[in-house]
Amino acid sequence: MDIKEIVKDNEVRFAKYRQGFAYYTVRVASEGVDYAFPVPLSDIGDATLLATDKALVFMRYIRKALEEGTFVKAS
Repeated sequence: MDIKEIVKDNEVRFAKYRQGFAYYTVRVASEGVDYAFPVPLSDIGDATLLATDKALVFMRYIRKALEEGTFVKAS
């Protein structure tokens, strides 16, 4: 799965909060499937988390989730 394919002209949606992580979903167009990934609130600082945002803004967290195996199909 290519990170550029995931973030290009795409958006993420807030799904839930649990134990210090905000979870977002993103649709992988080539598969027609939504995937979820965590965003640690400890990394956010004074940034604003929106309900929907450009996937490119979350590229760092998507890449990390792909590497760590936490980029999973959303239920």
